[in-house]
Amino acid sequence: MENADQIKEMVKQKYAEIALQDKDTNAASCCGAGGCSTEVYNIMNDDYTQLEGYNPDADLSLGCGLPTQFAKIKKGDVVIDLGSGAGNDCFIARAETGETGKVIGIDFTPAMIDKARENAEKLKFNNVEFRLGDIEKMPVTANVADVVVSNCVLNLVPDKDKAVSEIFRVLKPGGHFSISDVVLVGNLPDKIRNAAEMYAGCVSGALQKDHYLSIIKANGFSNITVQKEKAIVVPDDILSNYLTAEEIAAFKESKTGIYSITVYAEKSEACCAPGCCN
Repeated sequence: MENADQIKEMVKQKYAEIALQDKDTNAASCCGAGGCSTEVYNIMNDDYTQLEGYNPDADLSLGCGLPTQFAKIKKGDVVIDLGSGAGNDCFIARAETGETGKVIGIDFTPAMIDKARENAEKLKFNNVEFRLGDIEKMPVTANVADVVVSNCVLNLVPDKDKAVSEIFRVLKPGGHFSISDVVLVGNLPDKIRNAAEMYAGCVSGALQKDHYLSIIKANGFSNITVQKEKAIVVPDDILSNYLTAEEIAAFKESKTGIYSITVYAEKSEACCAPGCCN
């Protein structure tokens, strides 16, 4: 079993490779995990192309939802995007917050930061910035953001409790987040959970849905709402890379589910957890 540092390094290397791939290569995979399936074009990703602010150069087809669509971003808001990649969600958030707001993208893969900065320069956005940093220890001071968004990233973070506590820290009192992520209902077979390709593909690092939501509640958030939920069906040709035919049949009969959910939660105006007014 890999430790946290090994997991981070594996994910960082994988996403450095993804930063150099074209969109079609990534889209034909499980969150960029490599060529995945002949049965479906894309298992996880939702269609961004109709959203204002969409920029094809920044879309690497790595998400599992549309968190910015549900994030209730207002003009002038400060928005932080966790795991900002090439900048796709940041640029859509910028369309919502306008020139009077600010968008900060955080990613711990240098190649992604470079790609996102290049895209921002081409778009001539002076209120969108990208910071190299770890979601478990964000390079942002406390009580800065009105809104935090993230798209299929927290499931890759080893210490999800620490990541959620950091979201709480950087949000202003009264702020909120909208995060799309992958969760489980039931237990995945170990062969899938332990496969590095599936880990970088957003599945093996996922938590049970109830546990995921309980971490959010335990860190002081209120009004926790699942804004969207969809089942992710993993085709047999992907499963056959990890399981025998008999194991696939048993997996399907087990009713184990992989879901993409978009979760909303608020940080209270008043102090409701240790350190929230620091």
